[in-house]
Amino acid sequence: MEALILSLAVAAVVGAFALPKWRLQRALAQAMPQHHLDILNANIPVYRRMDAGLQQQLHKLVKQFLYQKKFIGCAGQHIDDEVRVTIAAQACMLLLNRPSRVYAGLDTVLVYPSAFMAPRKHVDEAGVVTEARQDLLGESWGDGRVVLAWDHVLDGTRNWSEGHNVVLHEFAHQLDSESGSNNGAPWLGDRASYQRWSEVLSRDFANLQVDAMCRQQSVLDHYGASSPAEFFAVATEAFFARPHEMASHHKQLFGEFLRYYRVDPRAWLAAPVAAAPPAFYGQPAYGQWQ
Repeated sequence: MEALILSLAVAAVVGAFALPKWRLQRALAQAMPQHHLDILNANIPVYRRMDAGLQQQLHKLVKQFLYQKKFIGCAGQHIDDEVRVTIAAQACMLLLNRPSRVYAGLDTVLVYPSAFMAPRKHVDEAGVVTEARQDLLGESWGDGRVVLAWDHVLDGTRNWSEGHNVVLHEFAHQLDSESGSNNGAPWLGDRASYQRWSEVLSRDFANLQVDAMCRQQSVLDHYGASSPAEFFAVATEAFFARPHEMASHHKQLFGEFLRYYRVDPRAWLAAPVAAAPPAFYGQPAYGQWQ
């Protein structure tokens, strides 16, 4: 009798670990619904230029993302397949050709219809704390949440080459945090990679700070000058949305991102006619890492 009870207990423990994996594999084995493919073709401009292998990778990653992550509509935002697939596809583009657990630390994506209000505390030099509320387009949290404004998600897809993409930005923060802290240095694997990464990104970060202070034109959004974490997120936007300009004006930085992301978005986008980068004077209302 005791042996039977022990066997049942062992079976229950094994089942508790095996069942979720089996359910995930079953979900991944299913073909992507045609209306999901239609959304990819309609809302993700670079998807149509990817080769078949990358497209198949993206399908699998999106299916896993949709299976594992919960979407919550806020302030009246309706969550439908267009919202879910459009966000998941852009988030999963950052994982192509890379071993990944598909944002294992992420549980929930909260979606607002437009810019949302978030509380902020400011401490001045005298230690006085001022509380305020700020309009934001997106925010990435360390407790398993990403918050996005749907209208700006769509704007980033419809105006891809402008280089502002709230999904790429906030999910770059999620990747950054996988190294244990959100400091602009994601998990790279070895000391030599970190040394090279630090040298290149520290230099370009300092240069962007000067550009922002002097209001000089830059391929990289001046918002990236606010911190190393924001620099990594902004550079990720440029890498996927303006790769030709980034490769031309930030050759070594582009090379580091090629090694990290293991794809070359130049194959997905036509080279721009104008060589000069536009000015980035305004700052998008991205939230700081929380």
